[in-house]
Amino acid sequence: MNILIVEDEYHAVRRLTNITLELRPRASIIATLDSVEDAVSWFLDNPAPDLAFFDIQLADGLSFDIFKKVPVRTPIIFTTAFNEYAIQAFKVNSVDYLLKPIDEVELEVAFQKFEQWHHPVVSYDHSTIQKLIESMLPANYTERFLVKTGQHLMYVPVNAIAYFYSEESLSFFKTKDGQKHILDYTLDQLEKIVSPKIFFRINRKAIVNIDTVQKVSTYFNSRLVIQVHPVTPEVEWIVSRERVKQFKEWLGA
Repeated sequence: MNILIVEDEYHAVRRLTNITLELRPRASIIATLDSVEDAVSWFLDNPAPDLAFFDIQLADGLSFDIFKKVPVRTPIIFTTAFNEYAIQAFKVNSVDYLLKPIDEVELEVAFQKFEQWHHPVVSYDHSTIQKLIESMLPANYTERFLVKTGQHLMYVPVNAIAYFYSEESLSFFKTKDGQKHILDYTLDQLEKIVSPKIFFRINRKAIVNIDTVQKVSTYFNSRLVIQVHPVTPEVEWIVSRERVKQFKEWLGA
């Protein structure tokens, strides 16, 4: 948070700076000015700070004169030894109106008002927004596969599939009732189109349905071995070491 201080009393500047940095250590006091003229020049030549403290009575006039000479879009916390300017202060960019000597508790309240009312505007590019929207939408996973059986084509619901596996560079699946079918997909492709809540890729050669896992046991080299049904001897049902943690989380272990 960048803060500007407009104050013509040295000790007041010092006290306000010290209390501010105690309450908001990450704040930065970017300038201290002691007159209307200096403040007008500063606002003309610099980007607006996040927050400013204005003493009302300055050496060359009232700080309200700054608003008459230059656009001020910064929220202001007014500080003064007098309370007669309160109404006038709230006609401009006032967050709060503090009487000197500045009280730490009152300053904290003023900071909280500022932080509540003046949230920073965050901009996002289109791709970021699109990714956020897509992440909130329900994923469209495959619900069935078209396979050839003899001279016929048939649909197999994905929830009827026990597992997918690869053998000699070809991909297959076996249904829960033991039927085997070939698929024109790689396991990498299948992993992306089936629901990760139901299917898990245990190694490079197998993706298993959670309903198919009958038993899980520890295995050599920090791996796991699982028992599935129906049995397929062509596949080693071993969870690779780098996938063990995710596999346990998937099972709810």
